[in-house]
Amino acid sequence: MGETRVIKVKVIPKSPKTEIVGTMGDGTLKIRVAAPPEKGKANAELIAFLAKHYGIPRANIDILTGETSHHKQVRLRAGES
Repeated sequence: MGETRVIKVKVIPKSPKTEIVGTMGDGTLKIRVAAPPEKGKANAELIAFLAKHYGIPRANIDILTGETSHHKQVRLRAGES
């Protein structure tokens, strides 16, 4: 059974490139994404980026809250397929 954790993320869409730019005072990760915030493109890019960053399948990442917000809670499930 793998580890599950929830992280808080602030997404900055339409950036020059997708990258982690820092951590806010409350532990929220600030992540720039190149995709625009339309039709789920920024969320899809965020999930793809987090999957690569943490080395887990995209299917193991869920946006729990903030689907249409800059502030999101994201669940990461490691060790599952």
